[in-house]
Formats: sequence, structure tokens, C-alpha cells
Amino acid sequence: MNPKKFNSIKANILDVFTNEIYPSEISIEDGYIVSVNPISNLENDGVELDFDGILVPGFIDAHIHIESSLLTPSNFAKAVVPFGTTSVIADPHEIANVAGIEGVEFMIDDASKVPFDFYFSAPSCVPATNFETSGACLDSLAIEELLKMDEVVSLGEVMNFVGVINNDKDVIDKLKVAKKYNIPIDGHAPLLSGADLEKYVNVFLYDDFDNKNLIQGPSTDHESISFDEAIEKKKLGMKIMVREGSSAKNMEALFNIKDRIGLCSNQDFFGAVSVDDFGEILKNPIFDFLVTDDKEPNDLKDGHLNVLIKKAIFLGIDHIEAIKMVTINPAKHYNLNSGAIEVGRKANFCLIDNFDDFNIKKTIINGEIVAEDGVSFIKSQKPSFKNTFVLNEKNSDDFNVHVNFNSNNSNNPIFYINTKVIEVIDGEIITKKIDKDLKVEEGIIKENIEDDILKLAVVERYGNNNISNAFIKGFNLKNGAIASSVAHDSHNIVVLGTESEYMAKAVNLISKNKGGLAIVYDDVEKILKLPIAGLMSDEDIGSVSKELYEINKIIKTLGCTLESPFMTLSFVSLLVIPSLRLSDKGLFDVDEFSFVDLTNTNN
Repeated sequence: MNPKKFNSIKANILDVFTNEIYPSEISIEDGYIVSVNPISNLENDGVELDFDGILVPGFIDAHIHIESSLLTPSNFAKAVVPFGTTSVIADPHEIANVAGIEGVEFMIDDASKVPFDFYFSAPSCVPATNFETSGACLDSLAIEELLKMDEVVSLGEVMNFVGVINNDKDVIDKLKVAKKYNIPIDGHAPLLSGADLEKYVNVFLYDDFDNKNLIQGPSTDHESISFDEAIEKKKLGMKIMVREGSSAKNMEALFNIKDRIGLCSNQDFFGAVSVDDFGEILKNPIFDFLVTDDKEPNDLKDGHLNVLIKKAIFLGIDHIEAIKMVTINPAKHYNLNSGAIEVGRKANFCLIDNFDDFNIKKTIINGEIVAEDGVSFIKSQKPSFKNTFVLNEKNSDDFNVHVNFNSNNSNNPIFYINTKVIEVIDGEIITKKIDKDLKVEEGIIKENIEDDILKLAVVERYGNNNISNAFIKGFNLKNGAIASSVAHDSHNIVVLGTESEYMAKAVNLISKNKGGLAIVYDDVEKILKLPIAGLMSDEDIGSVSKELYEINKIIKTLGCTLESPFMTLSFVSLLVIPSLRLSDKGLFDVDEFSFVDLTNTNN
């Protein structure tokens, strides 16, 4: 079928304001709804509906980093429209850390080439911290330039929560700019609680006369990993984004039935509740949005927000309330002219067969069909971007951790040293910090493959040639090395392996190809090329997901047990998520917000 543009649609529609479903005729002009006329009696009026099923507002992902899909915006749009997604609010934080405003402009320009509603946030933390090397820096003046763009609807997640709490001038200046333009500020407050959380949400400043003034603080959060954490933030007025991505999956924790029953029993929160109303209240999601944050192509090819809606319903959330979490709720918060079938809003819809099966039959953007029965009508694009890699060729010794002999071990070339180790958790982006006694041979700290202690390094790629080494547990790789130029948030090259030689080869392979995801073992070198800022492919999801599947399959055969190894690896260098991380400048304790020594002795 060729794409069709509608002037009118007769269908059963979902009214997200009244939670009703009724037949209506929708009139459309220039991509906008100009009238919605309910049809009182189909048979008596002799009216035949255009579609079987229910027409609902198009889905909106209120928080996503498109770069994590390894796709450019145009190819991302092609991938998600079959699943009912018509809009996203994309935080181009990743490419901004690599290429600054030029990178953000690339995303906006590429997005404009396809029929899809892209909105963007202005990245607030470039770099995310001062403890790593990034390719760019966006100050408050740069943020103001971005906020002047029509496509930019919010200030991106404020990850430097320590800076907010301590009234860091650079951070506060950005919040002031957001207040000036009266736009929402997205938050990022993992495990933040108590007085620090209150300071993060309610930002107070003192003027020259010692008067206390409240300025706008972050109004959303997508980092909650427990029900209690989300409720504490909700009580302070934050809108809670329930995240279900490829690496971080928090929906089951935030929609936990026991926690919801406990809260619904709390009269202080809900007021007096009758027995009859209790069951219905349990279906209330309590929280506000469903978001993906980061979604790998192998997951994205199988579904987007439609999958999240289905899971929310499975976990006991009312089906209409779940739909509202990806339609009218984000539209209201971000002042988007979509999210409801209402006069004056964009004609963005998706047609579902029913609430039980929730199959997406058609997706319509600006009154035009862009996908039908799983087939996208958006054409693939082939964008290009400048090379962003400036680094020397690496050798195996670059990835060895040397220690000095002291008088106690000078006659013994083999001894053990207590070492800090990063432990990853499958399905989470937080890490644990553990201590392990690792063998030292000829002055080099060795990996322990049997105990799943592997070598880890972050290699700076912007011309300074920094390398920082550490150790990691949780991947269970038994042979080889995997490396990625997707490494939040500054996107240096992160690499782990069983041998230094493999690690050097993997890093050099990425540098040679101007970015990518690489696996090296024995005599095999394989890479998924990411030539767009080292973050994105110039291919569509079919090609990218196939290559990623093949690489992940190899990694699994080498012993790795993680569901999304590259996604998990990409967060190892994220210095704003607890607990232990690695940047190109050293091992970083997020809880202490400072660098720490790799070893726990003076050896």
C-alpha cells in the first residue's frame, strides 16, 4: 500500500480526557485536527467506519537518547513508527559530548528529513562532570542558543546533582536560563534522598540582600529503581518516568503490587478509600510517564512504547491509564501540540486492534499513514559526519597495571594485592564496589578469569591519549576483548578483556573505523561500524540489528552471561550513577564523588 494522507477519518476513538471510547469523525487540515464530531448512532446515521479497532493518540517517548539505538534520528523514526510511536523528546546529550552544538544541529537536521515529530532537550551536562575528558563543553550561553530553537522543548537531564545541591555557578546559570524561557527541566537523581533530594528539587539562592529566592529545579526523574525512591520524589512534586530500556529495567519495581497495596492503604496519601474503590485505585499507575531512555537496536526492532504499555497492563495498570502515560501526560508536561485526539492538536494517531492483544495496525503522523501492519513507509537515509577520533595506536603494555615492589616482596616476584573492582549488575546501570586480592606477577596486576575478574580500561579519544586501567566483574568473558566507542557520557573508548593484547587490538580497530563496537579473540577481529560521531551507524535498523546480533552471539559463545553486554559496558564510565566507575582520568567513587586509588595497600 502507498502512504495515504487523510482529510477525514471515521473511527472509534479514545478520549484521554474522559477515558471514553466512542465513534467520531475527525476532520484534518494541514496535518492538524480541525474538528472531532461524535457519531451518535452508526446504524441509524448510515455511517461506516474507516477502520476496525480503536484509534488512540500517537505514542510519545518523553525521554530517550536516540544515539543508544545506534541509529540516526531519521533511521530511528523508520524503525519505531510500526509500533505506534509518533513523537520523542530526545536528549542529544551523547553527540553533544562528542561534538557540541554542531552535533546537536546534526541531530535536528537529520530528524527534519522524515515525517516524524522529533522534539529535543538542550543537553545540560556537557561534560557530565569535570572528572573526564569530553569533546565539547556547553555553558549557559550555549544552552540559551539551543533553547531559542523551536525544536528544543526542555533542559536535558541535570546529572550533576552535586552541583545543584551545592549551588555550583555553572549549573545554576543553566537552570536560570531554563526559567527565563519557562521550559521544563529534566532531572537525574539516582538514589538521592532526604535533605539532598529536597535541595535538588527546590533550588534556593540568596541575593545580595540575603533574601532567599526559589528558582525552578528539575521536575522529572527517570532514575528511580525502587517504589519507595520514586514515591519520595513524587511527594516533592517530581513527575516520575518509569523506565524500561535495554539495560535499566525498572517497571516491575515501580509497579510492584505489594508496594501499591501498601500505598493505597495509606490514608494520608489517598484520603479515605472505600472497599469498592480500592481495586480501581490499585490500577492507578501513580507515576506519570513510560520511557525507554536507552534502547538497543536488537530490542527496538521488536517494539518500542507498545511493549511498555503491554507490560504495564500485565503488571496491573489500567490500559487507558497506561496509554495516557505515553500520550497526554508527556504532551501536557512538555507543552506539545499532540497527545490527544482534540481540535487544534496534530493529527498523530495509531490504530490498535483491541486492548487485550494491543497490536498496532496503522500509524498516522500529521494525517498521513507512515506505517501499516508492521511495515514502515519512511525511507532510509544515509547521513555522514566528521571524524571525531584523535588518538595514537595502542599496544598491549598500555593496558597493564604496574605496581612497585617494596622491601617486603622484593625477593618474591609473585604476591597478591587488595584491589578495588567494579561489579556490574545485569539489568541495572548501577554498579557495586568490591575488593579482591589479585595476583601480581613481575610487577603487573593480573586478571582472574576463573573468578570473573577481567581487565578494564577507558581510552581517551580527543587528542590527549589518556588511558586509565582497572578491573571489572560480571561479564564472565572467558577469552578475548570487547570494546565500544559508546561510553557514557564523554564517549571515550571503553574496553574489557582477558588479555592486554586483545584489548589493544580492539581499541585500534575502533580507531581505524572511526567508531564502533568491536570483539577480538584468537585471530578474529569483528566490528559494527559507527561512523557518525562514534555513536551511530549510517545504516537502518535491519542492518544494524543483524550485525549487533552476530557480535553478541559471539560474545555469548565466549562465556558472557549479560543480556546486553555492550549496553552494560557503555555505562561503566558513567560517573553520575553509583557506585564505582572508571573515566580516562582514573577510578571514580560516585558515592564520595572523588577519585580513589585502584589498590588498597601501599604496594
